[in-house]
Parts: sequence; C-alpha cells; structure tokens
Amino acid sequence: MDYLKVSSKSSPASVAGAIAGMVKDGVPVNIQCVGAGAVNQAIKAMAIARGFLIPTGFDISCAPTFSDILINGESRTAIRLAVFVHSLSYQGSEIDDVSIDKMTVH
Repeated sequence: MDYLKVSSKSSPASVAGAIAGMVKDGVPVNIQCVGAGAVNQAIKAMAIARGFLIPTGFDISCAPTFSDILINGESRTAIRLAVFVHSLSYQGSEIDDVSIDKMTVH
C-alpha cells in the first residue's frame, strides 16, 4: 500500500490539494507521518481538504493507527491516517447555499 508521506516541512495546502485530487479520482488515500510536527501538518491538510471537497458533495474523515517502520535502518513509530470518503446528501436547493448544519453524512 502506498502512503502519502507528510513531514513537518510539508505545506498543508499542497498536501490538501493532493488529498482532494486523489479523492476526486477515486484513489484510496493513506497518509504516513513521523513526529509531532508531521502529524500537525497532516491534520491541517485534512481540514483544508475538507473545505475543498464539501462543496463538491464529498466529505472526508480519518482513522489513525501506529506503525513501526524502518528509516535508514532505524526503527521509528509512524502514525498512519486512513482517509475515508463520505458522500453528502443535501436538504436544500443549491449546493453553494448549504451550510454544515444542513448536511447529512452517509
């Protein structure tokens, strides 16, 4: 399984664009982070990606897991985020006029 690798120096907006693009293309999204700074950037990217995707009728959420990985022969603990895609059902007329309160996640 391939992982979108996020570091503490990753741009959250760039990672968000990658996440949104993969979701729109129907590609499974899995993120791998090592260190608190990397996790911070990944979570910011998830929040930004939600903003990109909600107007298109999709929402995302994630589930974190720990994973022991090897980096340069050294064992490290990574946090992996499995990204889940949810289709939105709107109760209203126009998608642009919808607030979060009016959305139902399926």
